[in-house]
Amino acid sequence: MTSRSILVATILLVALPLMAADVTGKWNFEVSLDIGSGNAVFEFEQAGETLTGAYSGAAGEAKLTGTVKGTEIRFQFETEWGAVKYEGSIEGADSMNGKAVYAGQASGTWTAIRAK
Repeated sequence: MTSRSILVATILLVALPLMAADVTGKWNFEVSLDIGSGNAVFEFEQAGETLTGAYSGAAGEAKLTGTVKGTEIRFQFETEWGAVKYEGSIEGADSMNGKAVYAGQASGTWTAIRAK
């Protein structure tokens, strides 16, 4: 290998973990809040770091917006009670987990698996 090809390979190895994961598609969430637990379905559409999509669960249905930066994900949607905010980590191609705050009235954790 030439020094140039070694440099290119090194740059790629360093840059790959910094690239945003792609969460486009349907995800099944298990949410455990301090007031109870339940399931929700999220449908994500990702363009670069920008995230849009839809939520369907106990709080009804809503459009969502957010970001994906590397393996960090953040998104929110509005309910009749206020904003619901999720943040977490993407773990590989098919799972993620994190914390959620429901309109400042409830908080807890979540795990998600990509629907097959």
